Amino acid sequence: MNDSLPSTAVLRVSRVTFDPTLYDTVAALDKKTSEYLVPAIKQLPGLIYWFAGVSPNGSFVQMSIWDSKEHAMQMDSLKEMAVTARAEFTEAGVSFDPEHATIVNYPMTWSI
Repeated sequence: MNDSLPSTAVLRVSRVTFDPTLYDTVAALDKKTSEYLVPAIKQLPGLIYWFAGVSPNGSFVQMSIWDSKEHAMQMDSLKEMAVTARAEFTEAGVSFDPEHATIVNYPMTWSI
């Protein structure tokens, strides 16, 4: 693995699918929620990298690298993410049920 990452590093992937006709709304909401999510996430210990993207095909993903699984799990209870942003996306028509949303923490095995 890349020498700059700890051996305990975890890749967290959160993926949500939505009706592609909602793309413009979801993309705008993704930018809006980043205004309060970025400062909240930056306060959490263990964050190494964060990436987010919205596809016109009807999905959005957030990928992050954390120094440990315990630190990655902080996202499960971060109020700004788990309550505030989720409520805004739900109101816009995005579903977070298991058929449309998954969150997986992967132990890192290699990187470039």
